[in-house]
Amino acid sequence: MARLFILIPALNAARTLDATFESLAEAERTGLSAGWVLADGGSSDPTVEIARRAGAHLVTGPRGRGAQLAAAAQAASNMAAPDDWYLFLHADTRLEAGWTGPVRHFMEAHARRDRAGYLRFALDDEGAEARRLERAVAWRCTVFALPYGDQGLLISRRFYEALGGYKPWPLFEDVDLVRRIGRRRLEPVGVRAVTSAQRFLAEGYARRSARNLSLLARYFLGADPHALAQAYRK
Repeated sequence: MARLFILIPALNAARTLDATFESLAEAERTGLSAGWVLADGGSSDPTVEIARRAGAHLVTGPRGRGAQLAAAAQAASNMAAPDDWYLFLHADTRLEAGWTGPVRHFMEAHARRDRAGYLRFALDDEGAEARRLERAVAWRCTVFALPYGDQGLLISRRFYEALGGYKPWPLFEDVDLVRRIGRRRLEPVGVRAVTSAQRFLAEGYARRSARNLSLLARYFLGADPHALAQAYRK
């Protein structure tokens, strides 16, 4: 039976990481998980200590989500069989209870097939703006087949490596990979991935959404992801 490796890029994620690991413990209890890999980009908070306490395999490397995702996959490849699966997950995202059932079903249904799955975006905010954003993300995924990294990505090691994996970009590494996967090989998995709404609450839903959309448009027009990352940080 194929196994699942859960790969997490992290940078100063101590505030949310415990909840993420707690949600992933279900995979340990059900025998689905073969291990967790956390790729740290140089955290100055207790992120590394939390990962070690949780029993994660720890790798360190250059800061940048694309580079960290690639580093996590490289570390997992030393432990995984070709037919094992990866679940890439952000450090501020937790999975709803019962998630292992749909994930296991997806893995079994698509064994040795070139398919990848994404989870259903949700926010840990009860406000109306959060619900509107969740509906907008669901529409984007249905119409454009464009899930983002905060929705997780479930993909076999074999298919991931055949695609060339994540590029070491600081921004839009997730969009780049799902575009290479393609609409016909990308499917939803019936699991909620609940992400922290802190950045939306701090910046404002409308403002942050508009900025993200502007950066995405510039990416599709050919802008360099490194320049876009600088604009994102500003």
